[in-house]
Amino acid sequence: MERDNMMHGARTALNQNMEMREWCELFLKEKTRSEKTELSDEEYEKYWKYHKPEIMHAGAAEAVLAYKSRNREN
Repeated sequence: MERDNMMHGARTALNQNMEMREWCELFLKEKTRSEKTELSDEEYEKYWKYHKPEIMHAGAAEAVLAYKSRNREN
C-alpha cells in the first residue's frame, strides 16, 4: 500500500510540474536505455515510444526521488 501511495503522489507531481516531468522522463529514458543495450538507437526509440506510458507509471516514484535528490545536490 505504501508503494501505491508513493506512486500516486509521484504521478500527481509529474502531472502538475512540467519541468519535473520532463526531467523525470529523460531520467527514465536514459535508465531504460542503459538496460536495453541490445537494441539499436532506432529500435530503442520505437521501444520507448510504445512502452513509455508503463515505464513512466512504474518508475514515477524512483524518478521523483532522483529529481529531488538532484535539487539538493545543486
